[in-house]
Amino acid sequence: MKDTAYRIDGFKDSIFGVISKLAREHQAFNLGQGFPDFDGPDWLKEFAHQKMQEGHNQYAPFPGTINLRNEVSNYYQKFYQLNYNPETQITITVGATEAIYLVINALINPGDEVVVLEPFYDSYVASIKMAGGVPVPVTMHAPDFNVDSKELAAAISPRTKLLILNNPHNPSGKVWLKDELLAVCEMARKNDLYLLSDEVYEFLLFDGAKHIPTATLNDMYERTITVSSAGKTFGVTGWKTGWICANKKVTNACRLIHQYVTFSVATPTQEALAEGLKRLDTYLPDFVSLYKGKRDFFYQGLKSLGFDFAIPRGTYFMMVPIGSKTKLKDVDFALELIKTYQVATVPPSAFYLKSTEGEKFLRFCFAKKEETLKGALENLKRL
Repeated sequence: MKDTAYRIDGFKDSIFGVISKLAREHQAFNLGQGFPDFDGPDWLKEFAHQKMQEGHNQYAPFPGTINLRNEVSNYYQKFYQLNYNPETQITITVGATEAIYLVINALINPGDEVVVLEPFYDSYVASIKMAGGVPVPVTMHAPDFNVDSKELAAAISPRTKLLILNNPHNPSGKVWLKDELLAVCEMARKNDLYLLSDEVYEFLLFDGAKHIPTATLNDMYERTITVSSAGKTFGVTGWKTGWICANKKVTNACRLIHQYVTFSVATPTQEALAEGLKRLDTYLPDFVSLYKGKRDFFYQGLKSLGFDFAIPRGTYFMMVPIGSKTKLKDVDFALELIKTYQVATVPPSAFYLKSTEGEKFLRFCFAKKEETLKGALENLKRL
């Protein structure tokens, strides 16, 4: 039989799936894959049940239900003063991962270059390669995960078409400051690039950190494609519901692909999330407080065990330096933690193409039940 498509040559199982499988096999506390091990709000689940009973069980319009698109438009206007037309500029997708795939495949031709800031979410590079594009890494240097403007400028060539930015940043927990964003945006404007702004953790902010959507900055509205996710905001990652906000031309291109990849997203969850977005004002304070408590508890636990690093100001991840505990690199140490100490983490070297900085860290997810975090800390005491 003939070979499979060359575009997937070199692809491997996602690091998240590998770690979760090992965690199950060794009955480890899973602080690896980025999802809560507890449910989202009961009232949101009740809305989903209600919408099913009301008969919202057939295909949704492929751009998304008009109720959800309207509510996405409303919250961007209310929170950020951004105006997105729900008919022509908002597309509902199967999570942010499909959104990223659609944007990249709508924009990138074979040979086009895409600048990715490493460490990155692994689907960026996979989607670029499937489109025939060339990922060009620029390192966000630890411990502050800052970008060197000279390195960024050197990475851009006449073939560069897109730059991908993630804010708040997975895996570091960094929340970008305005001056940092402006420097990247200036590079995009100067070189006439599109900018894909992955903002799925936009509401998970701590200690007074502020989220600044890239599209709100000078002359960036038309060239910014914003991606976000209800799965992260409401703690229902299994609902797989995200969206793309972009100019009309890019939106149309993304929708042309979307209709042939998934066609549409589950209708009752879209209708339930439309109701959920109406409640952001009352929901978000408790949501942030819940995760801040988990962050503070787990951070203090790691500090007491001798891990030394700055507390993250966003997301539900921690990039934890491992040099004080082992001479092993991240992958080998992660495997040792799973097999010997029953604690699963993600080795972040999987999120780098160029730098070896990831080998000095592990990524912990603290979006877990109290007993999960306590159990993991107890096991780590044996190190």
